[in-house]
Amino acid sequence: MIALLIILVAFGGLLFIITYLNRRNKNEESEITLNENGECCGAHAVCDKESLLASDDKIEYFDDEELDALACKSPAEYTDTQISQLADVFYTLKENEVAAWLRSLQKRRIELPVFLRDEALLVVTERRNVS
Repeated sequence: MIALLIILVAFGGLLFIITYLNRRNKNEESEITLNENGECCGAHAVCDKESLLASDDKIEYFDDEELDALACKSPAEYTDTQISQLADVFYTLKENEVAAWLRSLQKRRIELPVFLRDEALLVVTERRNVS
């Protein structure tokens, strides 16, 4: 019985050491490089270019500075004109710009109406599934 306990403790210790070393090696950050055409290198599970999470403080504008008036407002408070402005910007974007535009809106604290948000997320999801 004592021998079995010693074997289990030794196996647990060995497993702990292997796991620790493996995690330490994986923590080394690798740099995301973009190809000449601006596409992600493909060496990572999620490309930063397609991520919807705001990773830095720099705001990228898509010829939509007038949307800053919508900052910190609820979509229920938007007028038809303001919704039309949001829709116009969204529908003129290229598919590869939608994720960056959503990050820009997030940094600027601009919320999309539900129908536009759903369409934008659908475009981003389809792009991820194709890639």
